[in-house]
Amino acid sequence: MKKTFVIVLLAALMLSLVGGVFAQDDLSGELEIFSWWAGDEGPALEALIALFSEQHPGVEVVNATVTGGSGVNARAVLKTRMLGGDPPDSFQVHAGQELTGTWVVADRMEDLTSLYEEQGWFDAFPAQLVDQISYEGGIYSVPVNIHRSNVMWYVPANVEEWGFEVPATWDDFLAVCPTIQEAGVVPLIVGEAWTVNHLWESVALGVLGAENYNALWTGGLDIAGPEMVSVWETFGSVLECSNINDDASGLSWQQAIDAVVAGDAAFNIMGDWAAGYMTTTLGLEPGVGYGYAASPGTSGSFLWLSDSFGLPVGANNPDATNAWLSVLGSVEGQNAFNPLKGSIPARIDAVDAAPDLYNTYLQDAAADWASNDLAGSLAHGVAANERFMNDFNEVMNIYLASGDANATVQAMQAVCLQDAACGY
Repeated sequence: MKKTFVIVLLAALMLSLVGGVFAQDDLSGELEIFSWWAGDEGPALEALIALFSEQHPGVEVVNATVTGGSGVNARAVLKTRMLGGDPPDSFQVHAGQELTGTWVVADRMEDLTSLYEEQGWFDAFPAQLVDQISYEGGIYSVPVNIHRSNVMWYVPANVEEWGFEVPATWDDFLAVCPTIQEAGVVPLIVGEAWTVNHLWESVALGVLGAENYNALWTGGLDIAGPEMVSVWETFGSVLECSNINDDASGLSWQQAIDAVVAGDAAFNIMGDWAAGYMTTTLGLEPGVGYGYAASPGTSGSFLWLSDSFGLPVGANNPDATNAWLSVLGSVEGQNAFNPLKGSIPARIDAVDAAPDLYNTYLQDAAADWASNDLAGSLAHGVAANERFMNDFNEVMNIYLASGDANATVQAMQAVCLQDAACGY
C-alpha cells in the first residue's frame, strides 16, 4: 500500500511540475518592448530579451527601439502612440516624475502592486526607489537599474601628462581651464542639447548641495532666489570652458566621450552609461583606460536615475508583459543587464549574488549609492514631469542666447508655475 501511495504521489508531483512548465510555456503572441536602447546600449537590452525568450519561447519579442540619447526621440513617439490608443506592451520610462507625473496621473498605467507581492519585491528594492514609482498607494513600474548622473570622465594618463589634478570643485575647474586650453585641448566637452541639460544639473548640485538641490524640486528653495542666480552664473562660466559655441550640437554623447578618450578633450560630465560604453564597446579598463570622479562640488552626493518598465493600460499582451516584468525584477535579469549597461542593479541583493560580474567602477558606484546623499536627476525624469522638462529646454535657450542669469531664473519660475513643477 505504501509503495502504491508513493508511486501515486510521485506521479502527481511530476504532473504538477510538468503542468508548471507548460503553464510557463503557454504564453504566446507578440510582446512589443519599446525603448531607446540602441547601438552601444543595445547589448544590455538584448541580454534581457534572450533571458526572457529562454523562459518563454512561445512569445515573439518585438524590440521596438527608437534611437536618440536620453530618450528624447522615443518619448515623442511614445506620446503619440499612448494618446492615440496604441500603447506598446511595455515601455522604458525613468522612475520618478517622468513616470508618475506624466503617465500615472493620466490613468495610462496599470497598478503592479500584486506583481510585487507575488514576486516578494518589497524586500528586494530600496524603499526610496519604490516611493518614486508609486502614486496614491499603487506601484507602476519595475526598475531594472540605477544610474549615476554626476560623473566626470577623463583619461588618467592624459591628466598626468598635462600636469593638473582632477578638479574637486567648479572653482578648481575654472582655475585650471586656461592651462588646459593652452595645451590645445577642450577643457569640458558637451554634445547635443540634452547633454547640456545633463551638465546643468551637475552644476546645480555642485553649487547648491544635495539638501538645497532636492528642496528646489519640492518648493523648499526659491526658484528665482540668489542661490539659483549663482547656479546659472556658474553654469555660464563652465560653458565658457567648453565647446558649446563650436561643434557641440552635432555631437552625440558617445562622440563626446570618444573625444576624451582620444585626448581632444580633458573632461566630460555624463551618466555612467558612459562606463558601459567605454568598457563594453571600447574595451577600456576602469581606472586605467578611463578615470572617473564625482562631478565638481558633488563628492558625497549621488545624482540618481533609474530605468524602469511598466504595463500600459490597453496593452495587447498583458500576460506576456507581466512575465517580462518578472524577468526584469529578478536577480538573474538584473545581473544579465547591468554589467553590460554600465549601471548597478536596482535590487539590493543582486551585486552580492554575482560580485565578479561588476567591475571596479560599478563596485564603487554601488558603495556610493548605499552611502551618499541622494538627489534625483532632473534631466532624466526623477525631479520633474515631462511637461516641465520640455519647457526647461526653452529656459536653457533663453540663457544660451542672453547669458542673463536673472532673466533666466524668472523664466524658470514661470515654467514651474505653468507646469505644476518645483513644488507649485
